[in-house]
Amino acid sequence: MKRERVIYYSDVLNDDFADTDIRTKRVGADFPYRHAPAPWRIAAFLLYYAVAAPIVFLISKLYLGLKFENRRVLRELRGSGFYLYGNHTRNLDAFVPSMAAFPKRAYIVSSPDAVSIPLLRNTVQMLGAIPVPTETAGMRPFTEAVYAARAAGGCVAVYPEAHVWPLYTGIRPFPDTSFRYPVRDGAPVVAMVTTYRRRTGLFRFCSRPGMTVTFSRPMTADPSLSLREAQRDLRDRVRDFMLEVSSGRENVEYIRYEKRGG
Repeated sequence: MKRERVIYYSDVLNDDFADTDIRTKRVGADFPYRHAPAPWRIAAFLLYYAVAAPIVFLISKLYLGLKFENRRVLRELRGSGFYLYGNHTRNLDAFVPSMAAFPKRAYIVSSPDAVSIPLLRNTVQMLGAIPVPTETAGMRPFTEAVYAARAAGGCVAVYPEAHVWPLYTGIRPFPDTSFRYPVRDGAPVVAMVTTYRRRTGLFRFCSRPGMTVTFSRPMTADPSLSLREAQRDLRDRVRDFMLEVSSGRENVEYIRYEKRGG
């Protein structure tokens, strides 16, 4: 497979190559994270399962070439909600948790950009977006929404790298901040790793590689550690799994990333 291009980065933690041009709107303490009225919930159910699910299935299988490895571990968690942590290599990564967890409802901890597109805020929330607030005052309702989604038996997906590096085959460093949710919640965590493979069969002439997503066994926080130590320990175990899988499988480099000036 021919390499398409080289992308140069300066800051491995903060550079973003999502190529979106969205004017980020304020997400504060007054943001409607919770929607109680029955009509909203019914509309969300129908949109998610009757409209979005079939479309996501087709896009994931045909365009993304999505395959799962070890998905059976998610079935073992069918009776409870859990957190899913993965590397962020595509704008369409949001499709993966809904496919992986189905028929369980999936929610995505997302950038505030997800609810900044005019007229689409309710739609993306119905599809599971839980936007990170732009103000400190919004952290409490945001965190409550995350916990409520998991407590309702949902899959809450987190991309701790935060920024999109399209088709990147490595694992970028990420802080332990987002691991406070499962530590405080006492809920299981599953790591997922996206790698890229050459497509075969009818799709062998496709110009882009197929996605393979591999899942870890469920992990839980160590109760003998302090909150901060448990966050760091859980982050380390998730990242170790990501590094092991990404370096041990076929992982086609379609876009090469090089440090600017390096």
